[in-house]
Amino acid sequence: MADIYDKDKTVKVVIFGEEYTIRGQAESDYILRIADYVDSKMKEIALKSRNKSPNRIAILAALNIAGELMDLKDTRIKDISQVEDRAKSIMDMLDSKLAESQD
Repeated sequence: MADIYDKDKTVKVVIFGEEYTIRGQAESDYILRIADYVDSKMKEIALKSRNKSPNRIAILAALNIAGELMDLKDTRIKDISQVEDRAKSIMDMLDSKLAESQD
C-alpha cells in the first residue's frame, strides 16, 4: 500500500482570470509564486498589446519568460567560465610559487 505522503500535492491557482489545479511535488508556496509570476507577465503584456486574445498573450508571456531564462543561463555560463579562469590562474600561480620554493 502506497504512503499517502508520496502523492503529489494539488494547488489551485488563478492565471489571467482562469483557475487551474496544479499537481506537483513542489511546495504550495513555490507553485503559487510561479503562477503569480506568469499571471503578472500575462497582465503586463495584455496592457501593452492591441490583440487581447488570451492564447496570443500566453504565447507572448511564454516567449518573454523563456527570454529571461536564456539570459540567466548565458550569464551563468559566463560567470562559471570566469570562475574557472580565475581558479586556473590561482593554481598556476601556486604551482609557480611551489616550484620557486623547491629550488
